[in-house]
Amino acid sequence: MLHYTAMSCARAARDVLCNPENEVSAHYVLAEDGRLWQLVREADRAWHAGRGSWGACTDVNSRSIGIEIANTGFHPFPEPQMVVLERLLSGIMARWRIPPEHVIGHSDTALGRKIDPGRRFDWRRLARQGLAIWPRLATPGDFYADAQRFGYDAAPGQEEAVLNAFRMRFRPWADGPLDETDSALMADLANRWSVLDSDPQASTIGNHSSV
Repeated sequence: MLHYTAMSCARAARDVLCNPENEVSAHYVLAEDGRLWQLVREADRAWHAGRGSWGACTDVNSRSIGIEIANTGFHPFPEPQMVVLERLLSGIMARWRIPPEHVIGHSDTALGRKIDPGRRFDWRRLARQGLAIWPRLATPGDFYADAQRFGYDAAPGQEEAVLNAFRMRFRPWADGPLDETDSALMADLANRWSVLDSDPQASTIGNHSSV
């Protein structure tokens, strides 16, 4: 699971995550210049996600590896940082047999509560290297039913939160009410990467199915 720190610098975020009084942690912290700190063993649980769900998993914190990326949420992610992130993701995915569709953002799982890694994060770049996914246009369907199939908690009352989370990741430039392009892209996500079509344990070693 990818986060941004929303703090002034990576070292400050690292120190907060290392302080047990804060009751928050992450497996990795990645600085703007590419420095990387591992704070928690990948096999151990870190308290990085809080409440959240993805597909059938209602305790995503216990089944994910958390990467905190130093960024305020308002500026692009620097090249040295992205290069190290790609290397880190590639290794984690290989070690735990995590497919690209299970690389998710905090905003995907904590609808209406979290927005990281934010609209400035380059998901498409990761997808070009097989480290995430990117949708293409398909025949539009029922946006919210397809969102549920893809993995979002699209329960009644969550419509605005689901649309916002989807757009933050896949259409960060979009605004306004739900449109046909949203529905066409979500249909492709649901048709190609539906969590309902896969065994939730198939890509899991230990307690991790997502990063």
